[in-house]
Amino acid sequence: MLSAMTGQAGTGRAKEERALADLLREVRACAVCAAHLPFGPRPVVRGRAGARLLIISQAPGTRVHETGLSFNDRSGDRLRDWLGLDRDTFYDEDRIAILPMGFCYPGVLPNGGDKPPRPECAPLWHAKLLARWPRIALTLLVGSYAIDYYLRATRRPTMTETVAAWRQYPPDPPAYLPLPHPSWRTTAWERKNPWFQAELVPELRKRVAALVAR
Repeated sequence: MLSAMTGQAGTGRAKEERALADLLREVRACAVCAAHLPFGPRPVVRGRAGARLLIISQAPGTRVHETGLSFNDRSGDRLRDWLGLDRDTFYDEDRIAILPMGFCYPGVLPNGGDKPPRPECAPLWHAKLLARWPRIALTLLVGSYAIDYYLRATRRPTMTETVAAWRQYPPDPPAYLPLPHPSWRTTAWERKNPWFQAELVPELRKRVAALVAR
């Protein structure tokens, strides 16, 4: 009986993985907003069906666009430090899924800096992908675009106020935890908001460690 149940569970997980793989192929072939992308479409999204932690981020930068690897830049180094994770664990798709608000590099603003994530991606793909990650227990909303989209009814007037109110979002799954975007600009933000490293980062590391432990 036990072996039969184990076999059924394995078959079910295999079906989940195939369905997710089919969907990811569809996502990665998406060219809906190609006319607006200066370097062309290269959707970057990752995660397997058993992932427990989901990171909803902003949009790929130039290095991520070039390599096709999420957070493969200095902002990724800062994020991994916040999470207390090494690169191998961070990129283990069995444990962590990464879903940007915009899947492709959006280009540069006239006055410098990256353009906002393309608005087509989230309404077109997010719900479909979230349905294929049934074991997510914690979702990190990284940056104001993810925070505004997923915490519309409960967010505070600013990103800083929303992150500072992180305790109002219960830890029971499905759970959201808002974070600032880990760009170089966050260095000054962290100095102005010492509570982030003193209070939120230790709690973040504790929750993440519990979810990715093997």
